[in-house]
Amino acid sequence: MAIYEFEGKRPRIGKTSYVHPSAVIIGDVEIGEGCWIGPQVSIRADVNSISIADKSNLQDNVVVHGNTTLGEYSHIGHAAVLHGCTLEEHVLVAINAVLLDGVKVGEWSVIAAGAVVAPRAVIPAYSMVMGVPASVVGRVPTERKETFSEEGAYLTFPSRYPQSLVEISMEDAQNSG
Repeated sequence: MAIYEFEGKRPRIGKTSYVHPSAVIIGDVEIGEGCWIGPQVSIRADVNSISIADKSNLQDNVVVHGNTTLGEYSHIGHAAVLHGCTLEEHVLVAINAVLLDGVKVGEWSVIAAGAVVAPRAVIPAYSMVMGVPASVVGRVPTERKETFSEEGAYLTFPSRYPQSLVEISMEDAQNSG
């Protein structure tokens, strides 16, 4: 994995968090406990700072830059881009969504796949957000909160990946059957 200090700013990563070997983390980044940082994730805080709270997950190809804060249980889908935004706890940002500078997202909100949230937008708690440009289209059902479980795959990955992820050779893959 590529973890870099930049101009004296050094990443800090919780002991119970997992960072995939292909992820890149630069500068003033704080990652809490029980987080999962997936393949090809880029978290770059060379100019600003980034804080990722406990039990959060950033899936493959996520990009985080600018002054960004993620609350506990942030769930960031594949290839999402977070740039200078703030998420309260239990926010789901779906695949390929983009959140721009100054965006604030209230707890338990869902940002739909492909949504582009304009700079400085304020999203109330429990909002369903969709579109380009994104807008609030409804409320997240209370069942999302009532059925939340820490048994979901991404919440168990920090303990499973260090024990179960094994790099194999091309020859081994070709001879698997």
